[in-house]
Amino acid sequence: MINEHIVLDFVHMKKIFIGSDHAGFQLKQKVKAHLSSNYDIEDVGCDSAESCDYPNFGMKVGQAVVANPDTLGIVICGSGVGISIAANRVKGIRCVLANSVELARLGREHNGANVLAMGERTSFVDQPLEIVDTFLSTAVDEHERHERRRQLLDAI
Repeated sequence: MINEHIVLDFVHMKKIFIGSDHAGFQLKQKVKAHLSSNYDIEDVGCDSAESCDYPNFGMKVGQAVVANPDTLGIVICGSGVGISIAANRVKGIRCVLANSVELARLGREHNGANVLAMGERTSFVDQPLEIVDTFLSTAVDEHERHERRRQLLDAI
């Protein structure tokens, strides 16, 4: 049964911005390969497994998503924590750190997350590519209670 408050907003979105630091580089490469046949992927860096600073790439993905309506972002570092904090510092970003399908789904559905964060060096409840697919295919629930809470988040 389809909830009438769910809006299938990603049907029209085909561009995804992705970024990682060195600790998330290998998983980023896997995600890009997985999505490349269905989406326009723009990689904002890093370009290798050489040590670099995650805040730069969380910020770049966040800024790109805000500047390009109807896009989403994916950020990856060792834990997912630091890069999610960096992305969430960009006004207009709601980044969810998810190691499970459930968190990815709830982050999109209830919180309207527009960026997914993952940690390559952490334990996953579900497979990372399944988490990505769930995030990208889950619609934002437009029910008033969720919209009201998203507005409160945006006002902070």
